[in-house]
Amino acid sequence: MSEQSVLKSSAIMAVGTIFSRITGLARNLLLVAALGTAIVGDTFQVANTIPTVVYILVAGGALNAVFVPQIVREMKKADGGHSFVSQLATATFTILAIATAIGVLAAPLVVRLYAAKFGGSGLENEFELTVLFTRYCLPQILFLGLFTLFGQIANARGSFGPMMWAPILNNLVVIVVLISFIAIAPDAQNGVISTSAKALLGLGTTLGAFAQAAILIPVIVKSGVRLRPNFHWSSLGKSAHLAKWTMIFVLINQAGFMVIVNLATAAAVRAKESGIDVGVGFTPYQNAHFIFLLPHSIIAVSLVTALLPRISRLAADTQISNVRDEIQQTLVNLYSLIIPAAFAMLFLGQPIAHLIFAGSSSADAGQIGMILSGFALGLIPFCSSYVMLRGFYAFEDTKTPAAITLLMNIVTILCASISYLVLPIRLITVGIAVSFGIGYLSSSLLARYLLSKQIGPLNLRRELVSVVFISALAFVPGLFISGFLENLLNSGEPSALTSLLTLVIAGVIALPIFIGIGYGLKVSSIISASDSLKRKFAKR
Repeated sequence: MSEQSVLKSSAIMAVGTIFSRITGLARNLLLVAALGTAIVGDTFQVANTIPTVVYILVAGGALNAVFVPQIVREMKKADGGHSFVSQLATATFTILAIATAIGVLAAPLVVRLYAAKFGGSGLENEFELTVLFTRYCLPQILFLGLFTLFGQIANARGSFGPMMWAPILNNLVVIVVLISFIAIAPDAQNGVISTSAKALLGLGTTLGAFAQAAILIPVIVKSGVRLRPNFHWSSLGKSAHLAKWTMIFVLINQAGFMVIVNLATAAAVRAKESGIDVGVGFTPYQNAHFIFLLPHSIIAVSLVTALLPRISRLAADTQISNVRDEIQQTLVNLYSLIIPAAFAMLFLGQPIAHLIFAGSSSADAGQIGMILSGFALGLIPFCSSYVMLRGFYAFEDTKTPAAITLLMNIVTILCASISYLVLPIRLITVGIAVSFGIGYLSSSLLARYLLSKQIGPLNLRRELVSVVFISALAFVPGLFISGFLENLLNSGEPSALTSLLTLVIAGVIALPIFIGIGYGLKVSSIISASDSLKRKFAKR
């Protein structure tokens, strides 16, 4: 696959991801409208997050990181890898089905692990509601596993688009469910939810995960892969050995996430006890995190999903310098888009949140905006780490990423715990968001050092510093535009109109500054990106 093909595949996936994130955003907005951002909203957010956490703990890390290189290698065998893939599918289904059953039975214990404060005195209703929602949502573990397995098989076969487009169906199903839920439970934000409404919300969300997996079955059939039940798992020995370190990697990550969820939900409990009615806990944190992930999902994931099978083949053929060149070029392309997005969120977090969550109260939207700005600069090391870890996976090295993620989680947990102890209640989750970025900064520096020892130096410093400097200059005017417009329009506080105008004007100012200075300083990634846009507009 040539660089042109990689970029074309990335573009197809990016379009799918954009539509997926648009529908995902609509889903999140409806969820906020249905349950609010305070502690009632946290009950469902925690419950709906647990299946993803358990799935990643049990199999997700291995499926995403280990098995694409393994499938690529097995495809070179006489049977085209069909036996290996069938063994993998059977093992995945069996393990996840067992994990789902255990999770449903142990739901109260799982909730106490992730939201310990919900089990306190006076919060019995919140605890019971979280447990009920968790039991309804836990079957998603199985469907998430099948979706990832089917998607990775398609990726190994060179079909990248369907895995990015399938989540759209999931979102559309849940959007219909949420609209129906709002109609039958209009007072849900106050905790007034009937038994049937709870079942609709929980089981309807799980139905979306089922649809997301099922729609990939025709893609697998078309790819020529013949999946059959196969309990002779002899070919999975090497994969299991590699997955061992990936499981440790995931376990470390999820232990860190467990601390973050506990700190965020504890902030919500403290807010309730203090009479603060603005959502300051896990729900606004998750909503800000969703916006934060948009550029990562659209840009980084699309680039890396197309890249990983290619560098896996190069690594298998011991073409080390080519692996380095591919990773370095991917990072250069990534920086030209991710870094300006990070500074846009840093300086424009408030108008972004007030526009997207225009249906919520100004205070709730403002809280999400503060958390988003806290996340902002963490986007750069987060995406950098994401790319560089794939370099280790291409060489079937799963031990090094486990060590790197251990450092990231230690730093994140330490900083987040300090934030919980010393910051005012409304700023706790903002501090946790900043801690996320500090943790990934430490891990990205270590990842670059270790990867450079394996494949040779990555010459990125000038590119990185240049794009950071230019992006800061381009978006800093956005800090002052919102206040000017509010005074001009006598609105007194941010509104959807002032937020939209702020973003449009900030973008109009930032784009020529970014491109102009990029050309002036001869920053290759900016020149390449702008030239590509010019060619597309010229063709049209």
